[in-house]
Amino acid sequence: MSYLNLPVSQIATEIPGATAIFFQHKINFCCDGAKLLADVIKKKRLDAMQIVDALHSLNERKEARPELEKLNNLQLIDYILTRFHKVHREQLVELQRLAQRVETVHGEHPLCPNGLTQHLAKMSYELDQHMKKEESILFPMLCRSLTLLPGGPISVMKAEHEDHLEDIQIIYDLTQDVVPHPGACNTWQALYLGLQEFISDLNQHIHTENEILFERANH
Repeated sequence: MSYLNLPVSQIATEIPGATAIFFQHKINFCCDGAKLLADVIKKKRLDAMQIVDALHSLNERKEARPELEKLNNLQLIDYILTRFHKVHREQLVELQRLAQRVETVHGEHPLCPNGLTQHLAKMSYELDQHMKKEESILFPMLCRSLTLLPGGPISVMKAEHEDHLEDIQIIYDLTQDVVPHPGACNTWQALYLGLQEFISDLNQHIHTENEILFERANH
């Protein structure tokens, strides 16, 4: 795909995570939304290859899904750390930034997701604490042992997964099922696109751990 020939607003509202790349390079996808990416890059004297490569990597991470059942524990955990833990941390930083912008500018709109920024901050903290426990305690245990593990640590992680799913429902409640209204601005559309990706990724993350990785420890 030739991103350079697309309007900046189209990229921001069709590619989850693109807004974080634009923010990093000070590309304003609201003011410069109608301009082609190539023209914005030229005017700002940015590195076109660096930006295009970063955009391509967003699509590649969605497509690069190995046959998880065939991976050993070490390989599967490495995949989880790279594909989900690292990505969630990046997603939540950008989602909080976008949500705060939407609430600040459109707080009086009847469909504005007021309270979303605070909820995402809560999710970010709790999910980070959850992932740190996996990274420092449970995952090393699973990498070292091929025998049955005590059910306690896994039960705790599964219970926290249920909490994360409840937090996803709150996002749906705050955002009218993450569907932007017809007049939503580019930032609002990009926020909801990013939320859709985050929710999908978090569901895949939980499924991969509960149904594949953790299930192995019970057999």
